[in-house]
Amino acid sequence: MPSVKRSFKYRFYPTHAQAVELSRTFGCVRKVYNLALAARTDAWRSRGERMDHGRTSAMLTAWKKTEEPAFLAEVSSVPLQQSLHHLQAAFVGFRQKRSRYPRFKSKRRSRASAEYTRSGFRYEGGRLRLAKMDEPLDIVWSRPLPDGAAPSTVTVSRDRAGRWHVSLLCEDTPAPVPVSTKAIGIDAGLTALLTLSTGEKITNPRHERRDRDRLARAQRALSRKRKGSNNRSRARDRVARIHARITDRRRDFLHRLTTRLVRENQTLVVEDLAVSHMLRNRGLARAISDAGWRELRSMLEYKTAWYGRELVVVDRWFPSSKLCSVCGELAGAMPLGLREWTCGGCGSVHDRDGNAALNLLAAGPAVVACGADVRPHRESSSRSGRSVAKQESPHVSVGIPSR
Repeated sequence: MPSVKRSFKYRFYPTHAQAVELSRTFGCVRKVYNLALAARTDAWRSRGERMDHGRTSAMLTAWKKTEEPAFLAEVSSVPLQQSLHHLQAAFVGFRQKRSRYPRFKSKRRSRASAEYTRSGFRYEGGRLRLAKMDEPLDIVWSRPLPDGAAPSTVTVSRDRAGRWHVSLLCEDTPAPVPVSTKAIGIDAGLTALLTLSTGEKITNPRHERRDRDRLARAQRALSRKRKGSNNRSRARDRVARIHARITDRRRDFLHRLTTRLVRENQTLVVEDLAVSHMLRNRGLARAISDAGWRELRSMLEYKTAWYGRELVVVDRWFPSSKLCSVCGELAGAMPLGLREWTCGGCGSVHDRDGNAALNLLAAGPAVVACGADVRPHRESSSRSGRSVAKQESPHVSVGIPSR
């Protein structure tokens, strides 16, 4: 099995001097990113000029020699250069229409982090020492690094709950998984997080709902505190710790679930859900966010690549819920509240989610064979006047049996 780049994340406990140094570095990284973004934006708006990474790197050298941002020279230059690389990558994604225009980093809303390349750290014998620091970090090695691992980059971060983490990017060869020829269709939902084509339903643990009362009390307490006070800062930390607990439990559950699915099946067929559009539904946005569909899809993507499995993504316009998996008859309008329906062609009684999983499994080979998404004919939302959320067209697509 070929080697892949994997990130190993650990908790660590900095000394007071290290915490001060890292906090200063986080602020400088944010400052350099914002200064460079402002310069590139101004150059384009005022002169129609595109500024590249080389220009902003030269500007960083000049900023260190000026009076106001001279503090930039007090921290390691490696994270500052990396922030310029990240800004360049953001502009490349924007020009390729993969992301929106880069935004300024906020002290409160942005993630506090700094990335070090090989010239900015030293890793020897399980001890990691960053530039500008005399002592190694006190890392809790919850799992060992791969034998002979040599980290290529190190990312240090502090979350909103005040926890410090270090992430080491290393070359690793994933452990082999059992040989399998199984294929499975996977339909995502809210009552059942996943419904498999085997008939199994995986219950949605609803991590946020379990802590909703506790979170609401903490947020009410936060709203009563005077802005700028120490009490407000402590109340904000309590809210952040609850959110971190919810996020950790959700991520752990999804990791266990996706690892199990990838280990047991060679081919996994999922639907390309428009999660960002679904989140516009005020009635379901909170439940959809709690389900973590986007994170689940991301985990399936990189784990199937690691272990030599295949992830097939069926187009979001494929009518998986309304198509009879027995005879191919396409039902009419089907509201979300209808969980079971009877096919008018063959009389089969279908569970909505189970039927969708079977249809996804049947559509998978067509996607692989044709080298394109399986999709019915549809009109654009501007012409049809319908929402850009999932629309199930009455046209049956290739690869699905018809009557």
